[in-house]
Amino acid sequence: MGGFKKFLLRGNVVDLAVAVVIGAAFSGIVTAFTSSFITPLIAAIGGKPDFSALFFTVNKSKFTYGVFFNALISFLIIAAVVYFFVVLPINRLMERFKPTPEEPAPVKDCSECLSSIPAAARKCAFCASPQAA
Repeated sequence: MGGFKKFLLRGNVVDLAVAVVIGAAFSGIVTAFTSSFITPLIAAIGGKPDFSALFFTVNKSKFTYGVFFNALISFLIIAAVVYFFVVLPINRLMERFKPTPEEPAPVKDCSECLSSIPAAARKCAFCASPQAA
């Protein structure tokens, strides 16, 4: 039982649980936004306020492709919001606090053992041979 408790209290599992709950709540908001604003806007342009009523039949089987269109529009809005309001700001923040890589010190090869040594070295660290400056 201790291993299970340790597994549950790891940061990854808790973070994932919080993300799922927030994602479900956010999905409800986006679905409401889509049905309240986006589909009426599309209806003003195209004439259909709700795509869920769109379907076709083949051999008395009903294919409701309108429900798919509603879900697709919601997905695209969620993806755009997550990208523009979460991913881009986090990437910019990570770039700002990313440590700048140090430039490597210039090196030269030892004339005796061919080891790489700092360019300013007067003696090789590997074979102790004197180096020309």
